[in-house]
Amino acid sequence: MASIICDDIVKGFGGIPVLKGISVTFEPGTITVLVGENGAGKSTLIKIIAGLETADSGDVSLDDKPLGKGDPRSAHLQGIRLVPQELAPIPDMTVYENFFIGRELRTKTGLLDRKRMIREAKELLHSFDVNIDPLTPARQLSVAMLQLVEIIKATSQGATALLLDEPTSAIPDREIEGLYKIVRHIRALGASVVYTTHKMEEIAEIADRVVVLRDGNLVSDLPASETTHDGIISAMIGRDLDDLFVSRHAPTEDIALSITGLTLKNGHPYDLSVKRGEIVGLAGLVGAGRTEFLEGVFGVRQTVAGRIEVNGTPVRRNDPAAAIKSRVALVPEDRKGAGAVLSMSILDNATLPHLASFSTAGWLRNVVRTKAIGEVMKSVNLKSRGLGQSLETLSGGNQQKVVFARWLTEDVDVLLLDEPTRGVDIGARSEIYRIITDLAATGVAVVMASSDMPEILGLAHRAIVVRDGQFVGELDSKQLARDDAQDRIFRLAAGIGLVTTTGAPSATI
Repeated sequence: MASIICDDIVKGFGGIPVLKGISVTFEPGTITVLVGENGAGKSTLIKIIAGLETADSGDVSLDDKPLGKGDPRSAHLQGIRLVPQELAPIPDMTVYENFFIGRELRTKTGLLDRKRMIREAKELLHSFDVNIDPLTPARQLSVAMLQLVEIIKATSQGATALLLDEPTSAIPDREIEGLYKIVRHIRALGASVVYTTHKMEEIAEIADRVVVLRDGNLVSDLPASETTHDGIISAMIGRDLDDLFVSRHAPTEDIALSITGLTLKNGHPYDLSVKRGEIVGLAGLVGAGRTEFLEGVFGVRQTVAGRIEVNGTPVRRNDPAAAIKSRVALVPEDRKGAGAVLSMSILDNATLPHLASFSTAGWLRNVVRTKAIGEVMKSVNLKSRGLGQSLETLSGGNQQKVVFARWLTEDVDVLLLDEPTRGVDIGARSEIYRIITDLAATGVAVVMASSDMPEILGLAHRAIVVRDGQFVGELDSKQLARDDAQDRIFRLAAGIGLVTTTGAPSATI
């Protein structure tokens, strides 16, 4: 196996430098985790290695053999395999057909040798200890299984190097260990594995070496055994971890959001009151019902009973337009599927919730909306080439800023956040946290569902634990500051040895 040598790689887009002379070597039989904020240059670097992008200057070679610039075929012939974030299996084909597409096995008569392809696919899956029937259509597989299939497919022809771009970004935590097992197996075969991630816990779990990029520069290259969680984050963001969370203002005594008996179909009733300026964290395990609750409050998920009031005024249930009119905003978990239209510009995405406000007789008032949206994008420190830039070309953190900021062109009294920093790097997180706390300081009531425990502990004035579609406990600010807060939240979320705060199955908060 050969080393991948990147020598003084420089790359820019539209006059904006992305990589500023990166020199790094990826060794065989080693898992190198490549980390950095969104926009640091990680994905661009691995695309250059794979031949999908052409460096402005600099070279990539396998030991002393240069790779063709911007030549994915050459890279592929040299054994370099890239598995991108956006998987591209053909859903109506079976697993074995996806394995062999473009390199089908044939009989002596030229017909497809399906029996042999099925047999070899079965053997390949078995060698990686993956229990999937090769006759299964790809569309029937979970995202986690699709990821495993794509990785196995990429390495089935003999891989010198495997490049994995955020491989666990869409995989539930309970299914990640299967991916780790395969990646370790590929390392044992002698391949170089380059693995980008935003998740700190993955580094401790899988990395042999950690390379940190910041603003297109290589700022750290160390064995994993010589790194620390705080040290990696400080290298990524250029400042201490203590600066990640900002101080919170105390909420007022005025109730902004009042929910009484709100009940989803076949669900339990929810009761909740949130003060102006208060940040309430919703903690719980995946599938606990936090997303469903937030969607029920906003009206995009049907509720069958209950009352919602904003500043003492009733809000019609099951009517998102009524929620928006009452100054309620929702930032959904899936920004790509539900929060934004990636093919549209920043300006048009930010206009969507406010078409009526920016229109006269059906015509958009471009000068008015451009000024208003430009101001709010500046307030959230959006990094872009201008309001005309399409969202799909922005980093994940900047996409999330747009989804946040588009609600800020008009007053918001209640902000509902569902996993506000999922898929967002640590640097962009600190800016999003600032946005949240700044909004709360102006009197906005925030209800935030998050699976990130430091996020709950660092941002929330109080936390409500959700389990099986019910509120099962609450921790106030003093309890959140205790050393056992994380353990208590987990026990409540898992139903282990604790009762609810009130002793009732659905706590009235």
